[in-house]
Amino acid sequence: MAHFLCVQCGAQFSETSEPPPSCPICDDVRQYVRWSGQEWTTFEELRKTHRNVFMEEGGLTGIGIEPAFAIGQRALVIPTPDGAVLWDCVSLVTEEAVERIRRLGGLKAIAISHPHYYSALAEWSEAFNRAPVYLHEDDRQWVMRPHESIRFWSGETLEIGPGLTLIRTGGHFEGSTVLHHAGGADGRGDLFVGDNLQVTQDRRFVSFMRSYPNYIPLNRTAVERIGAAVAPYPYERVFGAFAHRNIMQDGKAAVARSIERYLVAIRD
Repeated sequence: MAHFLCVQCGAQFSETSEPPPSCPICDDVRQYVRWSGQEWTTFEELRKTHRNVFMEEGGLTGIGIEPAFAIGQRALVIPTPDGAVLWDCVSLVTEEAVERIRRLGGLKAIAISHPHYYSALAEWSEAFNRAPVYLHEDDRQWVMRPHESIRFWSGETLEIGPGLTLIRTGGHFEGSTVLHHAGGADGRGDLFVGDNLQVTQDRRFVSFMRSYPNYIPLNRTAVERIGAAVAPYPYERVFGAFAHRNIMQDGKAAVARSIERYLVAIRD
């Protein structure tokens, strides 16, 4: 019996004797099945061939995987006075990663932006005494490995610690979520967006898609709703889904400009 990992999206599945027949996350229009067909590995096999890598981003620790695996996102460790929060997740956790986070006070919670990054959430939780994993209720169907650490939340916002607010934006997925850290950037605020608001390559704008690999844009109503959801919160920096793909100053104005630019682009 094994918890199989989808090689394309990195999601870990419930324990079975044989690989699942398919990956619902990759069968969905927002993702895709590899050209070579559905492929599987396991957490144990991944540990033999890959390792966690670490990067400094604006005073935070990013955690990724090398060689590149699945979608290629990195997680971010956000220190707080009573333990760190892991924002988003990757499919591998090693002893080196555990030790680095322990030196930051341990992990008190995990929060994930959307199903493409659920990855090995259970393995990360178990490595830190079953730390709670916050997922929005609207995306419950996309959990491929149910686990007792998962805390499904509903509604539009949830406080998971002092100055730490999960905000449901919708858009990319129904339960797509961003995290606002009021204490980030020396009190000016940080916004952690995954790819619900995708930081563009020039790191001056964000953009919006229902499906990135299949080039399906979001409509005006969805983008305006995202803008309204984050509007009440001050933030200087915007942390995207991939290493160093961040807006490091004037982030709130950059998001406002991005929404205006996007709506012009899709108009008629």
